[in-house]
Amino acid sequence: MRNKVWSIILLLLTVPVSKAFGGTEKVDVMVAGGGASGVAAAIQAARMGMHVALVEETDWLGGMLTSAGVSAVDGNYKLPGGIWGEFKECLEKHYGSREALITGWVSDVLFEPSVGNRIFHEMAAAEPTLTIWHRTRIESIRRLKGQWLVKVRKAAGKPQEIQAQTLIDATELGDVAKQCGVKYDIGMESREVTHEAIAPEKANNIVQDITYVAILKDYGRDVSIPRPVGYQPEEFACACESPLCITPKEPHRVWSAEKMLTYGKLPNKKYMINWPIEGNDYYVNIVEMTPKERIKALEAAKQRTLRFIYFMQNELGWKHLGLADDEYPTPDKLPFIPYHRESRRIHGVIRFTVNDAASPYTQADKLYRTCIAVGDYPVDHHHSRYNGTETLPDLYFHPIPSYGLPVGVMLPKDVKGLIVAEKSISVSNIVNGTTRLQPVVLQIGQAAGALAALGIKQGKRPDEVAVRDIQNAVLEAKGYLLPYLDVPVSDVKFKSYQRIGSTGILKGKGKHVDWSNETWLRADTLLLGEELEGLMDIYPKWAAAHGKLQSGNITLGKALSLIGDIAKQENLTLKATPEAVWQAFGLQDFRRERPILRGEMAVLIDQMLDPFNRVPVDIKGAYLR
Repeated sequence: MRNKVWSIILLLLTVPVSKAFGGTEKVDVMVAGGGASGVAAAIQAARMGMHVALVEETDWLGGMLTSAGVSAVDGNYKLPGGIWGEFKECLEKHYGSREALITGWVSDVLFEPSVGNRIFHEMAAAEPTLTIWHRTRIESIRRLKGQWLVKVRKAAGKPQEIQAQTLIDATELGDVAKQCGVKYDIGMESREVTHEAIAPEKANNIVQDITYVAILKDYGRDVSIPRPVGYQPEEFACACESPLCITPKEPHRVWSAEKMLTYGKLPNKKYMINWPIEGNDYYVNIVEMTPKERIKALEAAKQRTLRFIYFMQNELGWKHLGLADDEYPTPDKLPFIPYHRESRRIHGVIRFTVNDAASPYTQADKLYRTCIAVGDYPVDHHHSRYNGTETLPDLYFHPIPSYGLPVGVMLPKDVKGLIVAEKSISVSNIVNGTTRLQPVVLQIGQAAGALAALGIKQGKRPDEVAVRDIQNAVLEAKGYLLPYLDVPVSDVKFKSYQRIGSTGILKGKGKHVDWSNETWLRADTLLLGEELEGLMDIYPKWAAAHGKLQSGNITLGKALSLIGDIAKQENLTLKATPEAVWQAFGLQDFRRERPILRGEMAVLIDQMLDPFNRVPVDIKGAYLR
């Protein structure tokens, strides 16, 4: 019954599509792939006034969050920016509270995949200029006179054409980027290429394990499946504590069966089975395979998951747990797609590495000035099913601080008019272990949609749009540029902190904290004069005239004198008075003789001098004079 209702809803959502299948459909933006980044990109572009076509091969939206069944979100719990934050709020509303989402121990946000799919459809349906092309695959792509001409075919239908000014590749494996002629990498780059100390000495084509996730449901009765072909209980003996476990591959991670099961416990007596410890991870590299070859190769991954389910039912005694009949409308009740942790990674105008995440201020390129998304999860790679994993770098929760992701990762070096999102952005194999996670990918998609819309509005290609314009669009959508935890997005000071942090005038401090990581602007800390070194880079005339910065604490009066001196030396008109700023932002204790806080200084500089908008940066973070 539930699936019939959804079929009716999906039919209503796709009614506008019927007009398209009869000739060329002309749109502003076409998004290829309705996964996490694809749906976010389409919604954001539509919100900014674009006519958008979103092409998706299945009936669902949300990709790894829904269609692949990974409905336990990794990280960014304290950084609920943009569409990621909206999605989280919708989940809280559906289940009744934030606490209702903490059903398993692997995540603070767990939900049923079908609920996530429904929420994404509701968000998309609210945008009248967004058309969803479900059950549609891309057959060919060509570029003609600054337009993309994409031949698509709806299931059991004739080929049709979509014409778009800007194309966004949000596919799971970067298939569109390849069709467009973008150069890319697969597998691990060498240490010589990325300069990452933890990277291998020689490049290889090894990708992360995939997983065919299973969503199990407690039926309260025996629902055990037939014994799968090739089943051997020893295959999963050490997935948890068991008499069968003699030589565990990971002795330090042999946990109880109950802990294994509740890892991904979902609401309504369901369980997400995405178990990396000798469970249903599976190694296969399908990236360069044809669609038919992929289907055949993925069948083996499905069979491993079915064998694992049989193990859980028969060796662990959970015969009452079976594949949920109210989640996926697929013949085998498994997700539409596997969980792809890795795809092609394009050669972009910049390549983001683990060094940029770990030490953003010491790199030659100041990419922290160009960020459009944030993440706080460690580098997490899955390689346990690869035969030879002991020869690979140890990438199990490699520690980094929380980080900002630069806009240049979405822009291919050699192909214009194309934006690349999802997991195919220009990052190193190593750092993909954190940028691949769901909240980050949602933000990447939202920024991609904003970039596409701005380019069309301004009559520019995506690579010609100013960095600060893109960042301002992200801020307007309540998104983060840098992962500061000092204030939430709802705070009046949020944008000022984000903008000043993105100039480097005041720098954040990051640290590694277990599974999540933190960065703080340290807004409530007394400001030291020497911490304003970033002003010297932005205001060279003032720097030449001013000389050495004052050391130690500085007073509010000294801070205001410094701002006035900068305006005089650089011939700038101050945009506000200090008294007006103090009142508008609810700041306290306007005594000029008292020491000033870092957050107060950030607000004053932002509101009075506005360096973020007055001094633009290029795609690598260099100031443009």
